[in-house]
Amino acid sequence: MAESKRFLLRLDPRLFEALRRWADDDLRSINGQIEYLLSDQLRRAGRLPHRRGSAPRPEAAAEDEEPSPAPVAR
Repeated sequence: MAESKRFLLRLDPRLFEALRRWADDDLRSINGQIEYLLSDQLRRAGRLPHRRGSAPRPEAAAEDEEPSPAPVAR
């Protein structure tokens, strides 16, 4: 696994408490919860490559395809 990057993150105290409660509910650390949320949103936005061996989301595949032409009325 690649080495984790470290950086300082300043959060509004209310945001931090909401993240802490959510992390507790999901049995994660606050850091793990932030990483999970960021990864999820990056994947949804198509900005994070899929993990090896995992199938792409069906919605993502459909978004990449060009729309089929409309039927021609005769």
